Amino acid sequence: MQSTIKAVIFDMDGVIIDSEPLWRRAMVKGFKQFGMPVSEDECRQTMGRRINEVVDYWLCYHSVTKYSSAEVELAIMDNLLELIENEGKAINGVLDLFEFCKEEKLKIGLATSSSERLMNAVLRKLHLQDTFDSAVSAEHLKYGKPHPEVFLICAENIGVSAEHCLVIEDSVTGAIAAKAARMQLVVVPDEGTKHHEKFAIADHTLPNMKEVLTLFKSLLK
Repeated sequence: MQSTIKAVIFDMDGVIIDSEPLWRRAMVKGFKQFGMPVSEDECRQTMGRRINEVVDYWLCYHSVTKYSSAEVELAIMDNLLELIENEGKAINGVLDLFEFCKEEKLKIGLATSSSERLMNAVLRKLHLQDTFDSAVSAEHLKYGKPHPEVFLICAENIGVSAEHCLVIEDSVTGAIAAKAARMQLVVVPDEGTKHHEKFAIADHTLPNMKEVLTLFKSLLK
C-alpha cells in the first residue's frame, strides 16, 4: 500500500452481506414478471450499478415501453427484501474484519449503490446499525458507481482524506469508482467475475475476507 490507512470503506452487496446471488434471483424473477427474460449471467453485466440504472438498461434492451422503470424496480426490490429477510447472512470473515478495524482505531465507512431502503434493511438484518462511522447510499446522489462520488462523500463524512482510505469491493464498477476516488483498493471478487481483467487496477485481489484480515494484520502490525 502506498499510504497509511486511517479508514476502511466497505461496499455492501457481496462484501458485507452475501446478497449477490439473492440480487440475481430477485432480478430474474422481477424481470420475468414483466415479460423480460434476463438470466443470472446477464445480471452480472450490470453488477455494482444502481437498481434504477439496471432496470433502465434492461427495459431498453428488451424494448419494453408498457411498464415504467419504477414499477419494475419496486417488484425487484420487494423480491430482494423478502430474500434478505429470510436468507440474508454476513459474508464469512467480515465481522472479524470489523472487529480488527475497531481495535486498530480505524474509521469504518459503508458506500453502496443500493437504495437507502435496502441499506437499512441489511444493517438491521445483520445487526450492524452501530458499526459504521458513516453509511452512504448512492441512491439520491447525482452519480452512481463507477463515478467516485459515493466514496468521496463517505470519506468526507468520516473526516479522512481519500489517500488514507482503503476500499473493499467485489465488482468492477465499484473498483473503478474506488480508484477514481484515489483510494487504495482491495477486491474480493464474485465467483462469476473473479477473472475480470479490469481487476488489475486493484492494489490487492484476494479470494475471501479471511485473507483480507491477514493482509490488514501484515500492513498494520
